[in-house]
Amino acid sequence: MGSLSCSQVSSPSKSVQQQSFLHRRIVNPLVDLLRIGCTPRKLAWSIAIGFVIGINPLLGSTTLISLTVAALLRLNLVASQIATHLSYPLEIAFFFVFIRLGDKVFHTGRLPLHHRALISAARHHPIDTTRLLWTWEWHALVIWALVSIVVAPMVVLLLTPILNGLNERIQR
Repeated sequence: MGSLSCSQVSSPSKSVQQQSFLHRRIVNPLVDLLRIGCTPRKLAWSIAIGFVIGINPLLGSTTLISLTVAALLRLNLVASQIATHLSYPLEIAFFFVFIRLGDKVFHTGRLPLHHRALISAARHHPIDTTRLLWTWEWHALVIWALVSIVVAPMVVLLLTPILNGLNERIQR
């Protein structure tokens, strides 16, 4: 009979910890929302809106925008915040994609992403640099809005059957 190695023993433990975290922070709150009467469709829209707001290229704005939009649309604030915060890594990844797509669509000219070029421009021409940065940002936001119009309904179409199934299991 062979003995278990450390890696064999620690793997299930890590898996249980990850599952526990995911269940505690994501699955359980969503299940609780379904239990208290949130419809799967409304929950799907709350998650979708939180997700698309979470990937917007205006860094540092997601929580406030998500809370505001969810409240205005009478969506579930908890579900939208969960999605917003889970999408944070994608916000960073897509930031440069939205900037570059905005440049391509609006012919803005490439954003000098090298920190020395930005610092030099800010020191020598602060007003012009600020204006240019806002132009790139504005164009990125337009691209993000167009993408969001397509992505949000797709997320809803994907999540609604999953949440309906989960809701049926809860009701049994």
